Amino acid sequence: ILFGEGYQLTKKKELMGGQYAAQECVTLVGTKLRAIENVRILGPERKASQVEVARTDAIRLGIKAPVRESGNIKGTSPIAIVGPVGAIYLEEGCIVAMRHIHMSPEDAINFGVEDGQIVKIKIDNNRGGIFEGVKIRVDKTFTLEMHIDTYEADGLGVGKEMGILIK
Repeated sequence: ILFGEGYQLTKKKELMGGQYAAQECVTLVGTKLRAIENVRILGPERKASQVEVARTDAIRLGIKAPVRESGNIKGTSPIAIVGPVGAIYLEEGCIVAMRHIHMSPEDAINFGVEDGQIVKIKIDNNRGGIFEGVKIRVDKTFTLEMHIDTYEADGLGVGKEMGILIK
């Protein structure tokens, strides 16, 4: 609908677990007609459409997106997605992604954690702080990555070069 009948997404960058960032971008429109342009699509296509935004983006869009694990969209915020050819309106499907860490089974053993466990992450730098409510996600296709909002990362001075201390 967004790009025309039969359109196939173009891979821009491989991610983990068979996922990828697509070349294609869309515009998100909230219920108060506030928009965010050039939002990258992640593929491959899922069973249901969903939109993950940072808390600050939800405020900008004028929506109340709940914090949820990816895929858990029942009863979440509505949002419109506009592509170059068409648009769709999701009655539900917009969330703020729950903080999480992807890791391999070997990493889980090394850190002493299990899939689905909720942990605290201590940031030990000159800004310092603790992230609570971080979910561990274990899969053999995952590489070690912590996913948090860019705004959270910026606020505590977190960068890609940092290690992880799990409590």
